[in-house]
Amino acid sequence: MVYFRLSPVSGSGLLLLCLVLGADWSYALELNLTDSANATCLYAKWQMNFTITYETTNKTYRTVNISDLSTVRHEGSTCGDDQNGPRIVIHFGSGFSWIVNFTKNAPDYLIDTISFSYNTNDHTIFPDAEHKGNITIDKRVALKIPLNDIFRCKSLLTIEKNNVTQHFWNVLVQAFVQSGTVSTKEYLCDEDKHSTTVAPIIHTTVPSPTTTPTPTEKPKVGTYSVSNGSNTCLLATMGLQLNVTQDKVSSIININPNTTGVTGSCHPQTAQLRLNSSIIKYLDFVFAVKNENRFYLKEVNVSMNLVNGSVFSIANNNLSYWDAPLGSSYMCNKEQTVSVSGTFQINTFDLRVQPFNVMEGKYSTAEECSADSDLNFLIPVAVGVALGFLIIVVFISYMIGRRKSRTGYQSV
Repeated sequence: MVYFRLSPVSGSGLLLLCLVLGADWSYALELNLTDSANATCLYAKWQMNFTITYETTNKTYRTVNISDLSTVRHEGSTCGDDQNGPRIVIHFGSGFSWIVNFTKNAPDYLIDTISFSYNTNDHTIFPDAEHKGNITIDKRVALKIPLNDIFRCKSLLTIEKNNVTQHFWNVLVQAFVQSGTVSTKEYLCDEDKHSTTVAPIIHTTVPSPTTTPTPTEKPKVGTYSVSNGSNTCLLATMGLQLNVTQDKVSSIININPNTTGVTGSCHPQTAQLRLNSSIIKYLDFVFAVKNENRFYLKEVNVSMNLVNGSVFSIANNNLSYWDAPLGSSYMCNKEQTVSVSGTFQINTFDLRVQPFNVMEGKYSTAEECSADSDLNFLIPVAVGVALGFLIIVVFISYMIGRRKSRTGYQSV
């Protein structure tokens, strides 16, 4: 017998996931599995979401976020027997399934393997997938927990494999429950044992979700590169400041290039720069070619941990920033804002990027943004000159008129 419940999570201190230009509810899943004697044999409660990156028919890459677990089914979950251990099996959406296998190795039990399956034949979620069919990601976890202890982890846990990222948090699980009673003795994950705040985040209460506090300091400028074999194929130099708004509270995160990891990929029509740190699971900048002769920033994806313990995720693949000719770089020294969504913006400083046709690891000639153009300095100068000229004309006209007026009153 299975007791399965989904509860929408909201309110202060709980998790709100903002995804794809909007906010989706996150669901807390709870499973109480009982044996033939109606005694609990396995108990679990947790939250999770998934991020999948897939190749499209036009050879670009798109990222989708899966967080709607409102239609979960549990067929296949079992207490186990002498040959097989307990198993959690859930199905949701169109073709998604998630399976956790447990094994006993006294005096412990193991969260042994986790499998996640999805079907790219789903045209709603993967409308332009190049490769169609069912895909399964298997990951051996082998997390050891003492028998008769319940495992607890409020912190974010992440599994990443084959372009799929699985996020879990607020986890409570106990397999091989003794005498039908869930234990009160907790076994904490390492992340909860050593949880510290490591990010320079400033919280400011604001009147609306779209309000962003004024930055207190300019971020450090870092240089990032992606290689294809032994050759550099993407260059980026920039200071990055992330602005996140959640529950009417805004956070500012300055990215420190000295503690930021860099990965990425280069393809003929697309290029990706991925940054990560202790709090940022990934921050993707995806560039694309348009009209065969220009490039631009097409997509930004981000997933990060906030100091209140929540996970913030956003993806937008319909952007149009940093446009420049192929074979050149794009440069903007002044502050720019990339608006990814109403709840997430990126401020850039001293920006220069070249995602295609990098030669000998060096930037090509730069196309400057309009904010850096010398014409912007000429505008106030021209206005000042025009006003000065107008004042001179008015003054001369006044003097001439005054002189004629005095001449008309002279005596004959």
